[in-house]
Amino acid sequence: MISRPRSNPHPAVVFVFIFVVIFLLHAPLLQLPYFWDEAGYYVPAARDLLLTGSLIPHTTISNAHPPLVMAWVALWWKIVGYAPLVTRSAMLLLAAFALLGVFRLAQRVANLQVAIGATICTALYPVFFSQSSLAQVDLAAAGLTFWGLAGFLEERPVSTAIWFSLAALAKETAILVPVALVGWEILRSLVADRAWSRQLWSDPSRQARRILALLLPLAPLTLWYAYHYSRTGYIFGNPEFFRYNVASTLDPLRFLLAVILRLWQAFGYMHLWVLTAAMLLAMLLPPVRDPEGERPRIAISVQMIFFVVIGTFIVAMGLIGGAVLARYMLPGVPLVIILAISTLWRRLRYWAASTAIIAAVFVTAWFWNPPYGFSPEDNLAYRDYVILHQKAERFLEARYPMAHVLTAWPASDELTRPWLGYTTRPMQVVRIEDFSLEQVLSAADYRAHFQVALVFSTKYEPRRPLLDRWSRWTALKQRFFGFHRDVPPAFAARVLGGRVAFSEERRGQWAAVIEVEESNILNAKSEALPSN
Repeated sequence: MISRPRSNPHPAVVFVFIFVVIFLLHAPLLQLPYFWDEAGYYVPAARDLLLTGSLIPHTTISNAHPPLVMAWVALWWKIVGYAPLVTRSAMLLLAAFALLGVFRLAQRVANLQVAIGATICTALYPVFFSQSSLAQVDLAAAGLTFWGLAGFLEERPVSTAIWFSLAALAKETAILVPVALVGWEILRSLVADRAWSRQLWSDPSRQARRILALLLPLAPLTLWYAYHYSRTGYIFGNPEFFRYNVASTLDPLRFLLAVILRLWQAFGYMHLWVLTAAMLLAMLLPPVRDPEGERPRIAISVQMIFFVVIGTFIVAMGLIGGAVLARYMLPGVPLVIILAISTLWRRLRYWAASTAIIAAVFVTAWFWNPPYGFSPEDNLAYRDYVILHQKAERFLEARYPMAHVLTAWPASDELTRPWLGYTTRPMQVVRIEDFSLEQVLSAADYRAHFQVALVFSTKYEPRRPLLDRWSRWTALKQRFFGFHRDVPPAFAARVLGGRVAFSEERRGQWAAVIEVEESNILNAKSEALPSN
């Protein structure tokens, strides 16, 4: 479909350079204990694989995610040793490989300058940056997808099939890309004789080979699901996981709202709107003319393939996934970045300065929390969460080593699994779902079962929410996206009849330890109930 560029730095040199740079940028984060879904699923699954050789986790409920990334992490633990530093370094190797895929793809469809700019912006984009060292599967699947797209555009069917197969074995949703491209190829056949379609597709020959290469990745994914079914009796994970991520997401209104959120994540989230706006404004200008002539655009046929992938993830991730997490859009966002940087290069003579400004804006979003609810894993807010829980749980372990602790997930796992890095020995836990008023009131009814409570913010709470002033939006979030408000520590202490023994807040997140006083429980509960 496209020709090889003249300038072609050796991939090994590019990979080593990328890895060294991102390793240094992530150095302060590499020894942090495991965060949220890392602690809840991916690290326990990899640890089970290391200790028992089982591809199906048994210390956590299987979600049917393919085991490729967990096997990668377990391999490094086997070679080097079990430690967060090893885990995060292993994930940075995958992140560097993903960025090399972005570089290769951008260089193939545009040129070396665009490849450098797009790779830098992708590496610094807050969601990509924060996910780079986290032991989760979305970034690895996205990186392998970029390699599959490069193979597809270069008309290399074997490479296409291999990379897309590996992507699907990293995370099952990666199979959406080859399936969508099959649909795009079939559409080519249906409109091949239309004059307007000639720019949308290039090289109509060897279509059968392309379709076969795109369909082959279905085979290993199908084999994995067959194996998972034979071992667990479930195809797509446990029933609760399937209900939360598929069955409960099929409401038309929820789908519409989720698609709007996915569009924002693809083009505007975490300062991405700055790049999108720069691209749109640049399109109002004529192309720059160099001595060689007008700077070329990315071929329309390639742009259409990118938009097919981006659009597929916007629609599919709007339809499935109980939590509308930005990391699910990682296969699409770097394609937006490539298109935008190419547009800036084509239409702005000082495009490099514009790209540098955008990169700097992305870096500010590492530390700046937006004025609306977002997942802490999307920037360095996850570090604040980990530090808060480290301090609170060390306080708990030192002051109340034998106590039963009331708390919610994921702190319940952090306290009972010392190998997650928060405590030195397991503690006894009484678990509730969250720290909403209803859950805390219900916990007061079985006060005899715990002596202390670890309460924390389960969601980021901006001081002046931008959208929550609209009560209808809050109601929609509660109905479709599991939104709730955590009661503050002082209020929880009143409900539980205790006192706050430890409390700390960091940029919209907080954690507190409540020492419960049994004699006050009934009076405190009645006082805390809202009056009519």
